[in-house]
Amino acid sequence: MIVARSMHPDWLSNAFVVGDVDGGTAVFVDTGAPLEPLLAALEEHRLTPTHILRTHSHPDHVVHEDEVRERFGIPVVTGSLETGGLQVEAISTPGHSDDGVAFLVNGSTLFSGDTLFKDAVGGGPAVEVRASVERLLALPPETRVLCGHTDETTIGREREENPFARYWAGVAPADGRRCSVSEVPATLLVWSPDYDGKGKVMVRFDDGTERILGASRVVITE
Repeated sequence: MIVARSMHPDWLSNAFVVGDVDGGTAVFVDTGAPLEPLLAALEEHRLTPTHILRTHSHPDHVVHEDEVRERFGIPVVTGSLETGGLQVEAISTPGHSDDGVAFLVNGSTLFSGDTLFKDAVGGGPAVEVRASVERLLALPPETRVLCGHTDETTIGREREENPFARYWAGVAPADGRRCSVSEVPATLLVWSPDYDGKGKVMVRFDDGTERILGASRVVITE
């Protein structure tokens, strides 16, 4: 399988071209990065694109979608499909966005969108994000994970090292420090690195609700 990546220099969002074999069929996965590297890969490998796979509709993942769709006359899809030698399984991953979808291609390579990252997960209501992340972590450990932002990883690595996965699995304790989010009191449960270097946290508000958000929004109060 052929995979080419482009990353936006500011948003750090990834877009991909995935092909089956030289001279064969390809799909785009998201379009939120410069197109030039992806178009060059199509030409180098003589690939014919047939679909755009959209992980979710946030602007940093769809900015060039209309351009690609019109240039190649191909549809945007969010479901499972088979095209050429590519078998694509769509996995629903709401939480970070209501329309979140991850794509498992040929049973071996997962495009996780903004649900699962190296060392982090997407922001959003913790109950929903957790359910989606654990759906992905149930895949075989050798599964390659190409994330919606920056570095790739594997399912096995994230099971073992991702701070959110470790907390949810009961192998790492809660942080426990008191904090506030926009002056609303909460308890810090998890802190992790994030793709942008600013950190990602999970907090529990005093009413019991839990949320995952950027660490820059949290003030430690004790």
